[in-house]
Amino acid sequence: MAESKNNIVTYGLSGKVGNLLVFRNRAGKTVVSSAPRKSTGEPSEAQKTHRRRFQEAVIYGREVNADPEKKELYAQSAKEGVSVYNVAVADFMQAPDIIEINVNNYTGKTGDTITIMVKDDFMVFEVVVTIFNKDGTEVESGNAQPADGYKWTYTVTSNNDNLNGDKIVVRAYDLPGNVNANEKQL
Repeated sequence: MAESKNNIVTYGLSGKVGNLLVFRNRAGKTVVSSAPRKSTGEPSEAQKTHRRRFQEAVIYGREVNADPEKKELYAQSAKEGVSVYNVAVADFMQAPDIIEINVNNYTGKTGDTITIMVKDDFMVFEVVVTIFNKDGTEVESGNAQPADGYKWTYTVTSNNDNLNGDKIVVRAYDLPGNVNANEKQL
């Protein structure tokens, strides 16, 4: 894809030229790309799933544009030449990534902390931590609090005498409601 900002031949052009080129205008620049090709054959199940997900993302992008609060939130992170709608669609398509679950400060006592590193292309909305005993019974569950950068901290509210075989399950949510889960075995 080629860009042109001050080319007098292509400046301001938009549309399709034959079946070869497509001209678009984005943020004062004329962008030239190959014309899209029609797909032949039946799409795979993965392609169908992706298309459905993208349709949902388009609906979410429109909803964000119609909601002044969300629109302003997304506008704050939109780079030059990128619309709020595009930022919202991209956010919908990407779930948060749980990078690390740090249990070094967790000894099973009330007040201990569990630190979680989570990042998202836009913002992490909520991080939920659940602690399970070896037999699968839930010890406790609650929301972690945002700390510095990508860090979230969960403060333990219940004593847990035996950590052997226990597991920590973390679920991270972004603004569109995407969720990613990860666990740490103790």
